[in-house]
Amino acid sequence: MAMQTTSSNTAGEPMLEMNMTPLIDVLLVLIIMFIITIPPQTHAVKLDLPQNDPNNIPPPIDPIKNKVVITQAGAILWNGAMVNQQQLRQFLDVTQQMDPVPELHLQPEPEARYELVDEVLAVTKQANVTKMGFVGNENYMTAF
Repeated sequence: MAMQTTSSNTAGEPMLEMNMTPLIDVLLVLIIMFIITIPPQTHAVKLDLPQNDPNNIPPPIDPIKNKVVITQAGAILWNGAMVNQQQLRQFLDVTQQMDPVPELHLQPEPEARYELVDEVLAVTKQANVTKMGFVGNENYMTAF
């Protein structure tokens, strides 16, 4: 895009250089039109993803603290989800492999059966849980 700054064409002679500005403008418009008219790529990868079953979601394991509640009806709750003693043992084994080992908060309800609380304590002992504490002891003041 060379432009002459001095006017040496005073005699009316034809210009020897081509004006590039209109050519560039036309090319830019053509490029924009080409980009707009290209259809978007519609490639798809077919994957068979696993479907979430809301009844089969394992309760999460918190890396800081996990809470086990033993209810009056005889249910064991791991972070709010009902589990049995075998599942409780599996979750405790997983927590003992974590670094750092999360705390276990055991909270039996005041009217919970002592036998079930004792069984849960046995499961925690078999899993070699060392960071454990009893939570909610103030509830027992009105139980007796």
